Amino acid sequence: MSIFNESTEVEIRERRLHSTLSYHGDANDLNEKSKQRALSCKGRYYGQCSDCAEGCAETITYHVIDAAVVSHAPVGCSVNVSNHHILGRAVSNARGLETHKVHMISSNIQEKDTVYGAAEKLRSAIYEADKRFKPKTIFIQASCASGIIGEDLESVANETEDELGYPIIPVYCEGFKSRIWSTGFDAAFHGILRRLIKKPKRKQEDLVNIFNFEGSDLFIPFLKKLNLRVNYLIPLASVEQLETITEAACTAHICETLATYIAAVLEEKYGVPEVKVPAPFGIDWTDEWLREIARFTNRESLAEKVIQEEHAKVLPELDDLRKKLKGKKVYVLSGDSFAHNIANIVKDLGLELAGMNTLHHDLHSDSPLQANTLEALIKSSGNIKNVTVCNKQPYQVLKILQKIKPDLLIVRHMNLTSLGTKLGIPTLFEGDANYSIGYDGVVKMGRRFDEALRTKKLVENIAAHTKLPYSDWWLKQEDPFYFEGGIQK
Repeated sequence: MSIFNESTEVEIRERRLHSTLSYHGDANDLNEKSKQRALSCKGRYYGQCSDCAEGCAETITYHVIDAAVVSHAPVGCSVNVSNHHILGRAVSNARGLETHKVHMISSNIQEKDTVYGAAEKLRSAIYEADKRFKPKTIFIQASCASGIIGEDLESVANETEDELGYPIIPVYCEGFKSRIWSTGFDAAFHGILRRLIKKPKRKQEDLVNIFNFEGSDLFIPFLKKLNLRVNYLIPLASVEQLETITEAACTAHICETLATYIAAVLEEKYGVPEVKVPAPFGIDWTDEWLREIARFTNRESLAEKVIQEEHAKVLPELDDLRKKLKGKKVYVLSGDSFAHNIANIVKDLGLELAGMNTLHHDLHSDSPLQANTLEALIKSSGNIKNVTVCNKQPYQVLKILQKIKPDLLIVRHMNLTSLGTKLGIPTLFEGDANYSIGYDGVVKMGRRFDEALRTKKLVENIAAHTKLPYSDWWLKQEDPFYFEGGIQK
């Protein structure tokens, strides 16, 4: 069955990848149940917070150079635009690029529009975006409001595209459609695949697509050692870059949760092979990743030379860090595959992986040959106890951490960073998804662990003077999964 079809919307992850939001057990059990598709996407009786698929789509659409975004939504749905604007400016400046400004307009759906329709508001917003920003493409982002009233985004996109002469791309990322907010990534990529990319005019044998989040550009210098050029996608990529991603020698991604969908379609439809090994986190996974890219670009001998040189460079400091960190327990809290990535570094530093919490878990991949990062982690680190799937519920994570009592906590999302400190646990915020890639990344993370452990007394003092916002009843509860709707074990 084809991965990609021309339907307006991508199939949500609950149906396409049989994703789940609730599990507690160990890594071996989760991996086996995933293969059997034995878990469902159950909810919980109480949820403290969540994210939205529209927000995940924004991480892609807001950061395409020469593009504009029309959010067909109430204005409140655009609350994160200022954060993206600041981030875009900071990252573009750090990478030595022209300062990136997010070009977004809200159609400002209001109560009366949910009765009489808001198609004219959408058209007006598109024309205003064209007038203000002179873009080369416009993304129309759907919302809960536009989806509930059944707005015909496709017709408006077709009409305005004919008038303006460039792609108008609907992105069907309504928040109510899927419990798995990562479906928003797929929705944005599906729109790009449908309306923006072009058939290859030629193959560029030294060009590698890297699908990624915002962050430091460590891939260009890293792959330059193999005499390769990098198409850094999508943050701060131009419309022209996106149009020609079909010409690359291969496609890799920093996080399978983000980009396995578009990578699989590029291989299926345009013959751009996907790098089907885990991302370059940890010594062994970096070795595999480089060798796989070298295989697609005919640089096997050069890759082996680079691997030997990099091993020799980091080994002395790595041995020293292992002695300092030996015996310490680490807990990882992050998105699905990125948690596996960070966990793989833990074993290289001689630490004990006390457990991990992923925000969701995909039971299978878009392509059966894609990397299974959970299975790869089990292979490299052995079975992992205390594996939980929980979509960012602080009240629940609190109980898990109190029970496990790790020496260190690593989180990917900033609103959970303070939780570890309030419990007296030194906590690292892995906000830059690229910072710890490659051989140097292992050493850099080891240094940060060492520094974090020195704050132990400080965070214990903070914890001693912190009042948690939970009732005594909840704080005394033994079961972190009390509110789970049929927790799957």
